[in-house]
Amino acid sequence: MSYRYTIRQHTYTFPDLKVLLAKASPYRSGDVLAGLAALTYEERVAAQLTLADVPLQIFLNEALIPYEEDEVTRLIIDTHSATAFAPIRHFTVGEFRDWLLSDKADTLTLQQLGPGITPEMAAAVSKLMRNQDLIGVAQKCENITRFRNTIGLKGHLATRLQPNHPTDHPKGIAAVVLDGLLNGSGDAVIGINPASDHPATAALLLEMLDYVRQQYYIPTQSCILCHVTTTLELIEQHAPVDLVFQSIGGTEKANQSFGIHLALLQEAYEAALSLKRGTIGNNVMYFETGQGSALSANAHFDVDQQTCEARAYAVARHFKPHLVNSVVGFIGPEYLYNGKQIIRAALEDHFCAKIMGLPMGVDICYTNHADADQDDMDNLLTLLGVAGCNFIMGVPGADDIMLNYQSTSFHDALYIRKVLGLRPAPEFEEWLLQQGIINKSGQILPVSSSHPLLQQLA
Repeated sequence: MSYRYTIRQHTYTFPDLKVLLAKASPYRSGDVLAGLAALTYEERVAAQLTLADVPLQIFLNEALIPYEEDEVTRLIIDTHSATAFAPIRHFTVGEFRDWLLSDKADTLTLQQLGPGITPEMAAAVSKLMRNQDLIGVAQKCENITRFRNTIGLKGHLATRLQPNHPTDHPKGIAAVVLDGLLNGSGDAVIGINPASDHPATAALLLEMLDYVRQQYYIPTQSCILCHVTTTLELIEQHAPVDLVFQSIGGTEKANQSFGIHLALLQEAYEAALSLKRGTIGNNVMYFETGQGSALSANAHFDVDQQTCEARAYAVARHFKPHLVNSVVGFIGPEYLYNGKQIIRAALEDHFCAKIMGLPMGVDICYTNHADADQDDMDNLLTLLGVAGCNFIMGVPGADDIMLNYQSTSFHDALYIRKVLGLRPAPEFEEWLLQQGIINKSGQILPVSSSHPLLQQLA
């Protein structure tokens, strides 16, 4: 089905929904690299005006990637909830945008609506929104998950304590864990990107994190961000696996580039559930995503990078994850060139995931060859804090010495909690109070050399 729109005497024609979505997408380097971006601002506006009149029902009838060729498409169609979709099935994309911005779309309504929103619908409506709209709607969403603590409550912001080390040295990692805990970080997860994917290394780090957690009764969860097949091997070896990690993409071919498929994720999901290690909930998966991954793997099927990213959220949603993280600026300037593009992409990712019902966090980050700096990240951190982001990263000095990119520091998390009055996860906050790390106002207290954590862990 083709689409068209006339501005003055020029008629813009879009041969199918895939082209229309790509042309309506805000400008970014990845879509230009793929030859999918609108050639002019007028063409982009024409595409956005055309897209506004497209009925949402069309997205259930016109698959961007054929059902027969892609298991992610099959997942999206086969798991779609017609019941949840019913209240909005008569909307066009433009009407859906207006409704999301109205007071009728409150927190409870959005929670009920999530299973009825496909990633293509979410991506489409985001393309009609300014940054303020993306923030305003996402702020109304509350997607709560539980394992040993509760993540995603309104008024709370969690952090992933990221104690990476270039050689996976346990003492170096332990020192960063201690630093992070004493700065109130680690409620989302204590999660290590290992330099080695060797099962013995991952097992050693898991054992160390589990010892620390149990020794000090810390209400949090740990994760080694190794490949899902390595985690399955660790589970078979009875290693203390809390959360199962995996990077995912929005097409079957992109997931093949990660060495995964849906059946493998299902196997890992069921294996983690069988351990029953969560004390207050069963959300056992941790997924990471990012715009441009499908394009970089030549697996995008001419779908724009933001829509591909939203399709990855359908994969995540199927496995009821504890955490989903868009590592927004990590892929580099070929896909998100500068601070403006990174900020826009992060707000889109956060919005799309939230309205689809996911516990979304963002790694507010950039690589050193992107046209971005820490001021851009400060801006994005503040915007996401207002938008109700579930969690961010906590890295010493905001400089990850293993992955070699710039993220957010423990002190960045303290800043955003302070200026917006946000608090850690409730169970973790109670532990911080008991340990004398914060006071009842949430302020970090001075640490003396006699502090128990310093005495016993240092």
